[in-house]
Amino acid sequence: MGLLFETMCIRDLRVYAQSLEGNIYHYRDSKGLECDSIIHLLNGNYGLVEIKIGGEKLIEDAAKTLIKLSNKIDTDKMKKPSLLMIIVGVGQFAYKRNDGIYVVLIRCLKD
Repeated sequence: MGLLFETMCIRDLRVYAQSLEGNIYHYRDSKGLECDSIIHLLNGNYGLVEIKIGGEKLIEDAAKTLIKLSNKIDTDKMKKPSLLMIIVGVGQFAYKRNDGIYVVLIRCLKD
């Protein structure tokens, strides 16, 4: 179910990004560090997105990945991410964590 959910989220993100003249990319380096989706806009702003169906452990794992990738970016060569977000399918509400990462229900993206 997780792979199907991730695929559907990326499809939705692609539609929303294209409406803003942006693109969606996937990141994976030689050490296995991976980011499900990178939203890149024409003005150079970008956001890192992890997609998890839900659950606290999966959200924590996704947050660690986002922080690790964000810290790896050489901000002398490019901007730091404008957004760190975890998209989930199960939950009661969207919120911003103390580390600045947004946890957002997929149904909130359309708004």
